[in-house]
Amino acid sequence: MADPVTVVIDTLEAHLLRADTLRVALVVPVSGVLGLLGPGAINCALLAAGEVNAAGGVLGRPVELVLVDGGRGPAAVAGEVRGLVRSGAVQAVVGTHASDVRVAVERALDGAAPFVYTPPYEGGARRPGVYHLGEPAALQVGPAIDWLVEHRRARRWFLLGNDYVWPRLVHVSAREHLRARSAVVVGERLVPPGSGAVDRLLEELAARRPDAVLLTLIGSDLIAFNRAFAASDLRCVRLCGALEEHGLLAAGGDTTGGLYAAMGYFGGLATDANLGLAERYTAMFGAEAPLLNGHGHGCYEGVLMLAALLRRAGALAVPAVEAVADGTTIVSGRGPLTMASRQVRQRVYLARADGLDLDVVTSLPHSM
Repeated sequence: MADPVTVVIDTLEAHLLRADTLRVALVVPVSGVLGLLGPGAINCALLAAGEVNAAGGVLGRPVELVLVDGGRGPAAVAGEVRGLVRSGAVQAVVGTHASDVRVAVERALDGAAPFVYTPPYEGGARRPGVYHLGEPAALQVGPAIDWLVEHRRARRWFLLGNDYVWPRLVHVSAREHLRARSAVVVGERLVPPGSGAVDRLLEELAARRPDAVLLTLIGSDLIAFNRAFAASDLRCVRLCGALEEHGLLAAGGDTTGGLYAAMGYFGGLATDANLGLAERYTAMFGAEAPLLNGHGHGCYEGVLMLAALLRRAGALAVPAVEAVADGTTIVSGRGPLTMASRQVRQRVYLARADGLDLDVVTSLPHSM
């Protein structure tokens, strides 16, 4: 087994200590509405860093991870990352967190260090030095809507999410997509993270009588809504853009037959690559470890992709990475991923909740 990967959990220590290593800021939420994602994401990043180090590290240096809590406000997270990079305490960033935090970190870095961002995102312009592994809204939500319109006769939609950049822009994309399919939006609501206004939301859904709800709620808000919905008399299709295995478990599972999730990865994917990943993950962390899921797996991919980019560039500077980024390839649990125009293009899966499991129903076609 490879030597354990060092994780610096006190960022002051990262400023004070110097070592002949490549230090990567691992920005994941360990607090706030997304705090549930933290343990699994950290495990997956550790697994990837161990594999990178076992293969010789990066530029002759072993990788160390510096943990940054991405569950705080965007300004606080961005300020901490900027300080770590400017002081030389870290040389690169991998992040699995909300898009408003990503936007703030992008601006704070301004190309000073490579930044690999792993979750689904809203799409749009991609800054130099920022590399996206997650699905943009047009690839994630659009094909899932098409499938539900055809297979579940979902013509009347309600859009419900948290009030920040990702839900807002996903809803814009969804509205355009639904309009093109002659489906209608019967209502929309954006709520502050942590607002806990579930009863009022259920009352509004009952009044609007949609066939389907697009849920861009995240973390504990998504958990609370799905738990309350399952206990109510409402029965309509729900399509989630951020539901993963732990979120389903925390909601107590779902047996309504109408809860769907669209993601680029689910832990139960029956591919050789994913089966091998699951074996290595269990060997490292044990059978009781947090389940493999889309957000955690993104951290695994993020560390691997960062290492591949830096090895190919032969340098840490963003201009050198930009020059060679296209064509950089890694293999993760969902197969080969190749960088092109600062993003990867990979299939998206639609899964349906069956009790405590998310069962993959279909692989969705690309829409762009």
